[in-house]
Amino acid sequence: MKKGEWTEHHQESTSSKGTRMTEVSTQQRAYQQADLDADLRWWAAANYLTVAQIYLQENVLLREPLTRDHIKPRLLGHWGTSPGLSAIYTVLNRIIKESETPWLYITGPGHGGPALVANTYLEGTYTEIYPRISRDAEGVRALCRQFSTPGGIPSHVSVQTPGSIHEGGELGYALVHAAGAAYDHPDLTVACVIGDGEAETGPLSGSWKIPAFLNAARDGAVLPILHLNEAKIAGPTVLGRSTDGEVTDYLRGQGWVPTFVEGDDPAQVFTDLRAAIVEARRRIVEIQSEARGSGADSPLPDTHWPAIVMRTPKGWTGPKEVDGKKIEGTHWAHQVPLSGVRENPEHLAILERWLKSYKPEEIFDEDGDIVESIASLAPPGDLRMGSSPYANGGRLLSPLRLPPIEQYALDITEPGDVLFETTRVLGEFMRDIYTQNSDDDGGGTFRLFCPDETASNRLQAVFEVTDRAWQLPLKDFDDNLSPFGRVMEVLSEHLCQGWLEGYTLTGRHGLFATYEAFAMVSASMVVQHTKWLQHATTLPWREPVASLNILLTSTCWRNDHNGFSHQGPGLIDLVLPLSPEIVRVWLPPDSNTLLSISDHCFRSRDHVNLIVVDKQPHLQYLSLEEANKQAAAGASIWEWAGTENVPGELPDIVLACAGDVPTQEILAAAQLLREWVPYLRVRVVNVIDLMVLLPQNDHPHGLPEDKFVDLFTRDVDVVFGFHGYPRAIHQLVHGRTHPGRFHVRGFSEQGTTTTPFDMVVLNKMSRYHLVIEALRRARRAPEKAEELVEFCNNQLARHHDYVREHFEDLPEVRDWKWSEPSGSRD
Repeated sequence: MKKGEWTEHHQESTSSKGTRMTEVSTQQRAYQQADLDADLRWWAAANYLTVAQIYLQENVLLREPLTRDHIKPRLLGHWGTSPGLSAIYTVLNRIIKESETPWLYITGPGHGGPALVANTYLEGTYTEIYPRISRDAEGVRALCRQFSTPGGIPSHVSVQTPGSIHEGGELGYALVHAAGAAYDHPDLTVACVIGDGEAETGPLSGSWKIPAFLNAARDGAVLPILHLNEAKIAGPTVLGRSTDGEVTDYLRGQGWVPTFVEGDDPAQVFTDLRAAIVEARRRIVEIQSEARGSGADSPLPDTHWPAIVMRTPKGWTGPKEVDGKKIEGTHWAHQVPLSGVRENPEHLAILERWLKSYKPEEIFDEDGDIVESIASLAPPGDLRMGSSPYANGGRLLSPLRLPPIEQYALDITEPGDVLFETTRVLGEFMRDIYTQNSDDDGGGTFRLFCPDETASNRLQAVFEVTDRAWQLPLKDFDDNLSPFGRVMEVLSEHLCQGWLEGYTLTGRHGLFATYEAFAMVSASMVVQHTKWLQHATTLPWREPVASLNILLTSTCWRNDHNGFSHQGPGLIDLVLPLSPEIVRVWLPPDSNTLLSISDHCFRSRDHVNLIVVDKQPHLQYLSLEEANKQAAAGASIWEWAGTENVPGELPDIVLACAGDVPTQEILAAAQLLREWVPYLRVRVVNVIDLMVLLPQNDHPHGLPEDKFVDLFTRDVDVVFGFHGYPRAIHQLVHGRTHPGRFHVRGFSEQGTTTTPFDMVVLNKMSRYHLVIEALRRARRAPEKAEELVEFCNNQLARHHDYVREHFEDLPEVRDWKWSEPSGSRD
């Protein structure tokens, strides 16, 4: 490539608001020749180990001529982004050693896995964690043979990679994870490399808004490094083909001032990159010093944070051409540039020349260890990015100081006697968690993340002790906004959940609260985080981290003021098949059970806790003591609600429920049955922990079969009112005794803006539908059954007409409360 060819197009129409390294002073650009030469040798070593991992299974030190038998039978991995990732890693090593400051390296181009493995091997972290990958010839062989092979490691930056908190298998979340890591870590700088393919995703586009939320006085810093090599897997990228001026204007509008590092000459790029990072760090320190020197009540400085845009060829230093086709600098370098090495002698020869270009004889000593002149370039101890405690958050984790939940509990003496907004107590609980886990500098170890819905979700008690985080200008009419607020509200489920993931993976605690239907926006993130934790728990060196706690409220059953779009319980179905060691699904029926479950979830480690409960007023049933017992058991018989009067005899029908609205409808159905056919033996079972329904061998919370039978009997039919899609219960009880006897009513994609009771009627989960189903399934047909069925059908017809005339539910439904015969609940 001719000098200047790589960057000449991009430099057209450059905005004066951006900086090119040619404009930076000579002093800032100074790079001692010996240091530059040394860093280029580290980079060559990293590139060699990257290529070797992709291709070689033997002769990994290249001490004999390369043959087809030395090549892996399946060539997997991604070369294109790796040289750029290694260049950044190399320069950061030097910055860290010079400044003695902690940095976290987040790799957005996640398929650059071999590069990060190579760099952590060079710095020594990899061998410390995995002694089998030793610092000798056999260790290098093991390093190469494990890459993308059965029993080895994935091709991307995975949980097995030291120094990582970011799963590379799904693009879009690097920058949001970086922000989550920086919150409340004032000494940390997060270098976040963003690939230009990743930059096209929606979540990443939203993530640029970090400056509106990052508080320089109490948080760390994020240094985005937008790595533009112009191509993704099969074609060009938008930002890669944009001019520097266009990229500058885009980033500037989001709160960043970019510096451009561009070219294909390694010495020049390294010189410019080092100067850019040094200047960025100087500016970060300046911003933080100014903010931290201001009083707690003073406004923070109006500032833009530094960013770096690095343009280097895709597949840099790899084959220029193969079979007459241009490779370096094109999308053809994205994965494996030479795919026919075992079959094509010419390809094999190109690979050998490629590997030799990095001078492996200068990388390894006689025993195959990394030569001291390269190994010594790594920062010491935990300043190595692969050994950073910020990338192994359990090392930094302290238990939350939790106030006793008794002080928030509702006083329940009779079930169903109190009507209360169920989630309000959780807001009061979290208010005091904020207070007890904050420090004198305005930081802490707990945050609530919510898409503009904290008050809507009845959690607004937190605003008694903190505000919403906001770094942009304030107006007199703003509500609970402050630069020092620590409730994170932004209208993006991706950002809220991603911030929380980065926050917990670096050693803190929190909760993500969102409307149930729109949790599906970030559903794939739940899957990826679950996979991360699943593998992390198998790695002894990964310390346990706080669980990812997700509150789903404004649920499908009581979102009656919104349309059909706001109704969807699908996240439950999504998580059920995931790792049983990680996933938990909780359906508290009332406030006290929500308190008990929340206390448990905040104490738990390495779980994904899905808590599903509505925010609207609901009847309250259990005292805190009862709630604690049932939460621990996961499910229990509500004897006070049933009519099993003869000890030792089986019920005629079991009514089961999971969720707040299904619980109310099941209780109303049980009451109707008691009033009309009191001699019918009815059992009521309430399920809080959905996973107890699974067989014991399928989930740690799964009930042993004898205890499952104690609840649901062995062969009595069960009419089950469920919060979500009915198929979820059928999936869970598969493998239990006679699973076909479970008849589930749940959400069936019916309803829109309507009354609360009309929602359950439209989905055929109303008390009247449940009564009819119970009578149809009962072991014996009671007298007056036909009369009761007729009554239920008449009530459904009355309801249909009444709500359309009066726009509200029937009085006997709207004002219904549980009532029980005197002395029936001892």
